[in-house]
Amino acid sequence: MRAPYRRAASRAWQNRLVPSFVDEQGVTVSYHVWRNGHPRAVVHLVHGLGEYAARYRGLAGALNESGYTVYAADQRGHGRTGLDQWNGDRSRLGRLGPGGLRAAVADIRMLNRIAAGENPGVPIVLLGHSWGSLMAQMLVNAHSEELDALVLTGTAYRVPGRMASGDLNRRHRHLGSTGYEWLSRDGRVVAEFAADPLTFDAKALKLFGVADALRLFGRPARGIRDLPVLVMIGEEDSLGGPKSARMLVDAYRRRSDVTDTTLIVYPGARHEVFNETNRDEVVGDLVRWLDARFPLRPRPAG
Repeated sequence: MRAPYRRAASRAWQNRLVPSFVDEQGVTVSYHVWRNGHPRAVVHLVHGLGEYAARYRGLAGALNESGYTVYAADQRGHGRTGLDQWNGDRSRLGRLGPGGLRAAVADIRMLNRIAAGENPGVPIVLLGHSWGSLMAQMLVNAHSEELDALVLTGTAYRVPGRMASGDLNRRHRHLGSTGYEWLSRDGRVVAEFAADPLTFDAKALKLFGVADALRLFGRPARGIRDLPVLVMIGEEDSLGGPKSARMLVDAYRRRSDVTDTTLIVYPGARHEVFNETNRDEVVGDLVRWLDARFPLRPRPAG
C-alpha cells in the first residue's frame, strides 16, 4: 500500500462511527459513517460477498479528503451485522437470514434513506462492489429516483454466461495457495484476506439457495432515472471481466437510456480494484469522475 493511501486509511479509521438500524425483519444492521464536514456528495458503499465494510476504510479516507462523506454497512450475514445475527458463530457468516436477498437489498435502500435524511440536499452516490454491485443494480432498477449517480466495481452483466460462478480463483490458482489470488496482484492484500477471521470463501448458491441465487440475474431496467454511471473493472477480473462490463454499460445506454456512462478497464488488474497495486490510480479516477459531476457546494452564510 502506497504511503498516501495508508495515511488516508489511518485517518478514516479514527473518524469512523459504528451506528446501526433495525430492519423490517428485526435484523440489526451495523454501519460506518466517515464524514466530511461539508460534503460535495454522500458515497454509499456496498461491499462484496465474504467481506465487510471496514475493509474500505482507506478508500473512505481518500474520499473524505476529496470532499465526500461515506456510508457503508456490514451487509446481512457479514461483519458486525453477521456476528450479531448469528450470536458470534463465524461458521454462519454469509447466511442472509429472514427475507434473504430481497431483505438485503431493502437494507441498502434503508441506509440510503438514512444517509439522505442526515445530509439534506446532498447528492447520493451508490457505489457497489462485486455482490454489492449486483444488489446496487437491483436497487437502481426499482428506485433510481432516490439516487444521483451509480458506481459499479468488480461487477458483471447479470445474465447467464456473462457472470461467473463456482471457483473464481480457477484462472489464478497457479499463482499461490490461498485460493484468493483472483482478488488482487498485491500479495499482502491476498494474505490479509486469507488470515482475516471475518472474511470467507463465498459461493452464492451454497449460501443463499437456488431461489436467491437466481435473483442475482437481471438486466438494467427501462425507464430508470438518467443517472451518471461509472463502471471500473480489472482486465483479469474473474466475476465478469471486460466483455461483460462492456455489455453492462451498453445495456444502460440502450435499454435504460442513460446518457452519461463511463467504463474504465485496468490492464492486468484483478477483482478488487481498490486493493490493487495501482489503487492510487483507481481512487484518483473515481475522485475525478465524482468531482466532474458534483461541484463544491456553497457553504452556509455565517
